[in-house]
Amino acid sequence: MDTNRQLQIPSLVVATTMLVLCEHLALCQTAISGLLANTMNFLSDTRPTAAENLAIDEALLQMVEPTTVESTQEKPSRSNQAAVEVLRIWQPYQTSIILGRSSRLNDEVFTQQAEADKVPILRRISGGATVVIGPGCLMYSLLIDLQRQPQLRMLDAVHRLVMERTLQAVRQHRPGASFQGTCDLVLGDRKFSGNSLRVGRNWTLYHGTLLLQMDLPLIDRYLRHPPKEPEYRAGRSHAQFVTNLELPAEPLIASLRGAWDAAQSLVAPPPSWIDALVEQRYGQASWNYQR
Repeated sequence: MDTNRQLQIPSLVVATTMLVLCEHLALCQTAISGLLANTMNFLSDTRPTAAENLAIDEALLQMVEPTTVESTQEKPSRSNQAAVEVLRIWQPYQTSIILGRSSRLNDEVFTQQAEADKVPILRRISGGATVVIGPGCLMYSLLIDLQRQPQLRMLDAVHRLVMERTLQAVRQHRPGASFQGTCDLVLGDRKFSGNSLRVGRNWTLYHGTLLLQMDLPLIDRYLRHPPKEPEYRAGRSHAQFVTNLELPAEPLIASLRGAWDAAQSLVAPPPSWIDALVEQRYGQASWNYQR
């Protein structure tokens, strides 16, 4: 056999192998680019009450996946609209207490104090622990398409994606911010953002709070020490555990929109449907006080 031919065979194998590796690398880069290029529609919509604002989040989810949560009597038609991913921003006007879907009211809230102060107590459709929100909080909600990004069906993956994007925005203003626990954002070891989610068949509603300039003593006034806590909390009281970012809202909103490429504005769900959700769910003690 020709010696030159013997040398050519391994070279051919190497060249073919390199070509396959390059093709795989190109596919991976395309997938990553697709993920990073994910664009969102933007909705900036704050209603007067926390009940109405919780209803908007639920309405957004039901508009793309009506079987995810209990149905209401009135549903808007989206037959002429494509299902779209959404970044929603809102800022509460009033202090409110928001229970997680499975939270037990008297285990997590000083109920008598809240009722004496006439602070609304409501329950959201997502999991997680109870929070106090009010002026000085920036609330965000994400509607994420799991068919387009099936890897986000894994909870660790969706938490990681949302935390990375949120940190990308926050670090433009507070470079020392970091990720702790399951889905907490912190400055040092003090929390400024907690998050929760509701996973449907093909869509996820992911929402959270960013503490900007909130009256933090209200948390100790209305919330008991949580039944469960992340290891890094180490038994600290609310006052020792949470902190504000001490930022105005508008620059951070702009950074969040940039992180999610949320350029196109979205029309809010119909007011009549928001009213129906408040009447049938968020305005009902049978829902808010069920546990």
